[in-house]
Amino acid sequence: MSKRQSSKYKIDRRLGVNLWGRAKSPSNSRDYPPGQHGQRRRKASDFGTQLMGKQKLKGYYGNIGEKKFHSYYKEAVRRPGDTGENLIGLLERRLDAVVYRARFVPTVFAARQFVNHGHVRVNGKRVNIPSYEVKDGDVVEVRAKSRELPMVLEAIASTERDLPDYITVDYSKMAATFMRSPGLADVPYPVQMEPNLVIEFYSR
Repeated sequence: MSKRQSSKYKIDRRLGVNLWGRAKSPSNSRDYPPGQHGQRRRKASDFGTQLMGKQKLKGYYGNIGEKKFHSYYKEAVRRPGDTGENLIGLLERRLDAVVYRARFVPTVFAARQFVNHGHVRVNGKRVNIPSYEVKDGDVVEVRAKSRELPMVLEAIASTERDLPDYITVDYSKMAATFMRSPGLADVPYPVQMEPNLVIEFYSR
């Protein structure tokens, strides 16, 4: 097991949820944190509930660093409209999130590495920054030399995840078009996400 995969499963166990809806998640059989005190159930404080909400959302997108995640919150506050919906829209515009949503790779961690290694183009230009913000109408495609990678073929054949309606994909060209910014209700999260808890956490 790779270090990244091991870390991914630690996130699942720590949060006690099958964060990405994967069949291999250890939380399917053990929905409590690891360690000798993991099965003790205590009522969470308001702070604990808010922290858990933040950790779930941050972890879902590949365990984004705290500094970067906080910057998304500040940008969501700055923009007009509902802050929680703005936050979800910003996270879904990340290039690695679009690659993952388009089912070009099996996990969001693989998406980050896939982008980092230069396998992805946006509007015909190579982009290797996972946090790159995709705009409405942008076309994200897998470069020709990478389309036959076993990981890619496995991912596009998988029925484990649904394709959201704010992204259209042409698998014959291995290209996805980001149509619009989604709201919380549009995103196919396997578990309930509560961006309002993230807002409460940072606005304390």
